[in-house]
Amino acid sequence: MANAETVNLLDFDAAGLVAYCASLNEKPFRAKQLQRWIHQFGATGFDGMTDLAKSLREKLQTRAHIVAPAIVSDHVSADGTRKWLVDVGNGNAVETVFIPEETRGTLCVSSQAGCAVNCRFCSTGKQGFNRNLTTGEIIGQLWMAEHMLRRSLGAGGGRGDADQRVITNVVMMGMGEPLLNFDALVPALRLMLDDNAYGLSRRRVTVSTSGVVPMMDRLGAEVPVALAVSLHAPNDALRDDLVPLNRKYPLRELMAACQRYLKVAPRDFITFEYCMLDGVNDTDAHARELIALTRDVPCKLNLIPFNPFPESGLLRSKNDRIKAFAQILMDAGLVTTIRKTRGDDIDAACGQLAGEVKDRTRLAQRTHRQAKDGAKVIEVRAV
Repeated sequence: MANAETVNLLDFDAAGLVAYCASLNEKPFRAKQLQRWIHQFGATGFDGMTDLAKSLREKLQTRAHIVAPAIVSDHVSADGTRKWLVDVGNGNAVETVFIPEETRGTLCVSSQAGCAVNCRFCSTGKQGFNRNLTTGEIIGQLWMAEHMLRRSLGAGGGRGDADQRVITNVVMMGMGEPLLNFDALVPALRLMLDDNAYGLSRRRVTVSTSGVVPMMDRLGAEVPVALAVSLHAPNDALRDDLVPLNRKYPLRELMAACQRYLKVAPRDFITFEYCMLDGVNDTDAHARELIALTRDVPCKLNLIPFNPFPESGLLRSKNDRIKAFAQILMDAGLVTTIRKTRGDDIDAACGQLAGEVKDRTRLAQRTHRQAKDGAKVIEVRAV
């Protein structure tokens, strides 16, 4: 049973589990056995780990636990997309989304309770920020979803071979900026790739970032996986407004970081995500700027129809405008796709994840105060 004095084994990657076993005077091979029980078979207790020595199981009973975040709600969209709200304590809950397709199943995982980046088009940022998730809370979303989905399909709790996996791809595109939670993210990524855990290919694990340049370099050095960059604007002036982080790491620095990442990346391209906002970033001129910006970076453009939410003040680009924008990019030789909106009827689509966050940044209060100050300025100018 979990208590304040026991450790959650979901917090450990392979090296961490070896170190923990050593602290119990156990051999390194015990860590490998434990990891398989936890991640491949979804074990929640130690009695059933029959290949572990009884003495080790007795130690673990009093010193460790295996606990993923508890499920608060579970909703399924008309298109089969499934969204879980999971409790991460102290009044905070984050959202995890599973997107089934014919040839793959993609899990969208959250990394923070809220987000401090506060992009204009993302409802997560409007919730403010509370804290980083732990490694156990990040990998626990995959642990929960994988074994719950397998049981619902009648496949049992264990993991089969690669062709039988329910979750074939993981994208760190849920709530939060993953690279601002680097120390907890990296062990979780290593578990996703580890053959004794989830055994996913580096090409099938994607970290999305709004452009935290120093951490992009560190990710490439420590655990290079596929990289998606939330671009959303082709020039600094517009991106400063849409993605405030751009003021710290402008486009020239971001593009250079992308080029550096490609030297170690498992793919030979960067995915640039571009949210299509009506009258904001979707003109022919913007498309031509985007072509010039990405000319020296091998890339794929993923155009995302904006999923509106009340606080944004933004509208989705018209379908014809999105298609025309895409055509300009493709005519210039850029690989371009238009993302199909999934799960929007349960607020599970891109940019809609909000969860429940006890905001310690007081974003709502600051926004309200700024709005009042702005109204006063307008009133004075009108006079």
